Amino acid sequence: MVRPVSSFRDMAQRRLPGLLFHYIDGGAYGEVTLRRNIEDMEAIELRQRVLVDVSKLDTGVTLLGRHWSMPVGLGPVGMAGMYARRGEAQAARAAADANVPFTLSTVSTCDVSEVQKVSIAPIWYQLYFLKDRPFIGELLARVKAAGVSVLVLTVDLPLSAARYRDLWSGMSTPRGFRSAAQRAWQGLTHPRWLWDVYFRGRPHAFGNIASAVEGNALGNFQTWVASNFDPSVSWRDIAWVRQHWNGKLIIKGVLDHEDARECLRHDVDGIVVSNHGGRQLDGVPSTVVALPPIVEAVSGRVPILCDGGIRSGLDVLRVMALGADACLLGRSWAYALAAQGGSGVSEMLETVRSELALAMSLTGCPDIAAASRELLVVR
Repeated sequence: MVRPVSSFRDMAQRRLPGLLFHYIDGGAYGEVTLRRNIEDMEAIELRQRVLVDVSKLDTGVTLLGRHWSMPVGLGPVGMAGMYARRGEAQAARAAADANVPFTLSTVSTCDVSEVQKVSIAPIWYQLYFLKDRPFIGELLARVKAAGVSVLVLTVDLPLSAARYRDLWSGMSTPRGFRSAAQRAWQGLTHPRWLWDVYFRGRPHAFGNIASAVEGNALGNFQTWVASNFDPSVSWRDIAWVRQHWNGKLIIKGVLDHEDARECLRHDVDGIVVSNHGGRQLDGVPSTVVALPPIVEAVSGRVPILCDGGIRSGLDVLRVMALGADACLLGRSWAYALAAQGGSGVSEMLETVRSELALAMSLTGCPDIAAASRELLVVR
């Protein structure tokens, strides 16, 4: 059965405690950018073409030295092991089965060794800059030893933005009796999640950074972020990362063409155009608005990926037509994971692939690697 991402979102809302659902679903401040990501994507019109031979469709792309089944990857999503039992491992297995890349978040529940073991292909790893550089150096050594092939360095979170949904949902409420009671009630009123994830999905540690998180508990996480993420990070720190990482390096969180040019000066291997899903600086452009100037500035020197508001195969084609080399899904796979575990992620990926193939057929584009602005209506 083919279901749109919206159906997985509805299922996730029913099955997850409120604080977890709204952590996935919400954005920063008034959530203006969160809405723009979707609205601007939907406003991109595709040209319907006819009498083009589309009997042989190729959705595959080569990216960072490996061939993938389609220009789609699973981007980093924090605490996915709280949405389904050992959630990151389930999602990585689904991604491997579909032959698309999987990116493990710094703040995952499962550690990199557990996730890499279930994946046929080397996974990607997302890294935030922390103040404790010796710890980060040791973490990169562990990630490399586990077989990770690509490091996705996320640079748009020197400080965590105000996410007001997390305040009233209980995710970032100050610790105390009221907060504990609110969380306990949410768990008790979602018995399926309570049994399958909370009890059977343990340990609920922050896998790769467990030793750095005081108490290693969900309730401490927001406080830990505020005190451990590094607001002093700058371009000079790219060289520090290079000293500890000799694999492929992608910079995630670029939204301005001048920053894209700076990435090229620092010899990165790829760029992810991203506004953190509307979860950081509210009021910035959507990623599809920011993408074309960055594509022009980069001029094909490194691959460009894009995330934000991509919830269908049609959206994948839109992003590719604007010049991206691939895209990353975030909320889409988080909803599917929360709804149905790894099988939900597999179903979601198959839906996206089917939608992409159909959109390619109806726009007269038999090869996704050849997608261009010729597929779009320009008014």
